[in-house]
Amino acid sequence: MTVQDIRSFNRFYTNVIGALDYSRHLYAPYTLTESRVLYELAHTEKVDAADLRTQLNLDAGYLSRILGKFERDGLVERGSSEKDSRRRRITLTARGRGTAELLDERTRETVGTLLTTVPPTERDRLSEALRTVREILGDGRAAPHPENVLLREPGPGDLGWIVARNAALYTAEFGWNTDYEGLVARIVADFAEDHDPHLERVWIAELDGRPVGCVMCVRDEAPGTARLRLLLVEPEARGLGIGDRLVRACIDFARGVGYREMVLWTNDVLKSARSIYQRHGFVLVGEKPHRSFGADLIGQDWKLALHRTAD
Repeated sequence: MTVQDIRSFNRFYTNVIGALDYSRHLYAPYTLTESRVLYELAHTEKVDAADLRTQLNLDAGYLSRILGKFERDGLVERGSSEKDSRRRRITLTARGRGTAELLDERTRETVGTLLTTVPPTERDRLSEALRTVREILGDGRAAPHPENVLLREPGPGDLGWIVARNAALYTAEFGWNTDYEGLVARIVADFAEDHDPHLERVWIAELDGRPVGCVMCVRDEAPGTARLRLLLVEPEARGLGIGDRLVRACIDFARGVGYREMVLWTNDVLKSARSIYQRHGFVLVGEKPHRSFGADLIGQDWKLALHRTAD
């Protein structure tokens, strides 16, 4: 390995990123650095300007000019920090959050398009190579980051993974028996054998080339109703907003294909999942105690209206 090897790779990768940016006007009307600042603000609940400068390794004056531009554009608000009154707390406005989501969506779509040029048989090699670079040139730990998560359709073996990981995780975390594995296996088998791809979908959340989450949208028995099923996020991938992204993908798909409402059934012990459902507007419509999977549980029915009201 020589200095020239790294410089050569940098030129190649810069050309790839530059081509993507040019062809899609990826960050317009903001620069790449400005978009990075927006991204960090959108994925950090509370951040001070000084912390943001450290996270992004930016010059204080440069960051101040970026934040000033965002404030003029109505994207951020600045106030006193809770940690130190001499520091400034930066908060995204509703407009700022919408802008950050748009830029993030553009980036994911563009990178997804790039990945379509990579043969499926080569994607594991690519993921491993990228992970190796981060580990060697980084701190050796390559901490997971939300931007590294990809939502995709299931590939060969992924439906089996959904069954296996549901069974293993719910046994480890709640002590459920194999009855639950049987239920998941039937749900997945029904989907695999007979589903309408225009009205039903499965999403796999992938982090660094490996599946770490899933969710399913299927037709319910009630006309015009979609059912959300089998939301799962691996423990090591929690805290990255994956559950929110999976549920949002499910809702957006259901609304886009014309479902009027979405329902789901869960149990009261699944507190993290229930919090996600509530954040996305689901309303609890019924509860009933039951004995299932070797445990005494309280089943819950939740519902979300999908129709758009007129302004």
